[in-house]
Amino acid sequence: MSVHPEVLWAQRSSASDEAKNVVYLTVNLPNIVESSLTCELDSERISFEADAGNAGVPVKHYEFSLPFYSEIVPELSTKHLSDRLFFIVLRKKEKQEEYWPRLTKEKVRNAFIKTDFSKWVDEDEQEGDSGPVEDDFGMGGMGGMGGMGGMGGMGGMGGMGGMDFEKMMSQMGDMGGPGSGDDGGVGAEGTEGADDDSGYDSDDGPPPLEAVEPTK
Repeated sequence: MSVHPEVLWAQRSSASDEAKNVVYLTVNLPNIVESSLTCELDSERISFEADAGNAGVPVKHYEFSLPFYSEIVPELSTKHLSDRLFFIVLRKKEKQEEYWPRLTKEKVRNAFIKTDFSKWVDEDEQEGDSGPVEDDFGMGGMGGMGGMGGMGGMGGMGGMGGMDFEKMMSQMGDMGGPGSGDDGGVGAEGTEGADDDSGYDSDDGPPPLEAVEPTK
């Protein structure tokens, strides 16, 4: 029995530069057995099939087939395989400024298709964007957030007169400040299942800004 892997997508558009007129497609599937991988592209569809797993995770068979919203150029599209995912850059055939309104031809909800917010840029904010870099192919970018530990350098403020920095940090901790752990689980719970409650389909990309209610 085959399983449908999670598919993430983002895009760029350009009426003049075909290299910036692309769709970024990520099959979020670790430990793909390279010898089993088959990915067929034609101008209207992608078909993917592979086994994935390792000593700690039973090997399963994954596959899917998707018709694109509009045509692509298969011979100008590229593929990248890492131990964490399979990444594809699809070259759109029609050069235009407007984004595709969705990834697939038909407007049908697909629970396994999600917007790739790590690569998404709004249509009117593309200028100056260089697109994903090679490191993004491994989806390890979020690990870099650990660098926020550098905030410890604030200890240098101890030179400001007679300020008791330890006392100040202690008071901040009591107020639920950084490092207190009070809001550590909120982000994880708040984002889980977001696609189900948001009222929009991830296949359509992020919700439009006008759909956000103004703060009262």
